[in-house]
Amino acid sequence: MRKGGKSWLNLKWVERQPMKVKILVGVLILGFCLVGLRHLMKYDNGFPLFMASQFIHLSGIIILIFKLIKTKTCSGLSLKSQELTAIVMATRTYCSFEVEEHGLTLLGSAIFLSTLWVIYMIRFKLKPTYSKELDSMPLYSMVVPPAILAVLIHPHIDHRLLIRIVWSFSLYLAAVSVLPQLRLMQNAKMVEPFTAYYVFALGVARFLNCGSWIIHIYETGGRYLMFSGNWTQLWVLMVILSEFVHTFILADFCYYYLKR
Repeated sequence: MRKGGKSWLNLKWVERQPMKVKILVGVLILGFCLVGLRHLMKYDNGFPLFMASQFIHLSGIIILIFKLIKTKTCSGLSLKSQELTAIVMATRTYCSFEVEEHGLTLLGSAIFLSTLWVIYMIRFKLKPTYSKELDSMPLYSMVVPPAILAVLIHPHIDHRLLIRIVWSFSLYLAAVSVLPQLRLMQNAKMVEPFTAYYVFALGVARFLNCGSWIIHIYETGGRYLMFSGNWTQLWVLMVILSEFVHTFILADFCYYYLKR
């Protein structure tokens, strides 16, 4: 709907407001979204929202595959983000297989194999179009801190120690896996449409995943934060912090994506 050649839905009013007002508007929007998710979906320990986030993640990968096939170029894509995503999905799929979560195993395998295909295309088929000089974040700075955190802080539940550490590592690493992609777009000073769609899909997926934690805490009256054992409580807090960090990293991109 337009009036006088201008869309009634624009973000200029928000841009003119003080930072406190912007934060308040953002919190209200997120609150309404969470309430809507809570009432629209039958809630069961966050599983539906988590599955929905994984499906949206897979749709983002499919968008990338379409881009690579149609444009014959990987310009604007971060190989390092794809490699980090592959590590996240490999570890997560291994854990879901070990605990016999067949739905997550199947979906995780699909995302993992699709990501491997994207990596193959960037590394070999479309290598001349890869902007290696712009993809400048070192992988070790993304992998080593989550690995150390996972060894030190992981859940104390009825699974083998290795599974607990690997699952924690996948959650911590997922929180920073998109940073090389955002850095590349910042260095390039432009965002290609298909890449923007992909990152936006990641943002929506991350919001749903973060929402599942928030709703679960609400549904349990905060008891989810009160596991026995200080280390387990610390792990829950670390996971929630990781989810919030990842969500807010992508929220900034999603804001400018919607603005455009």
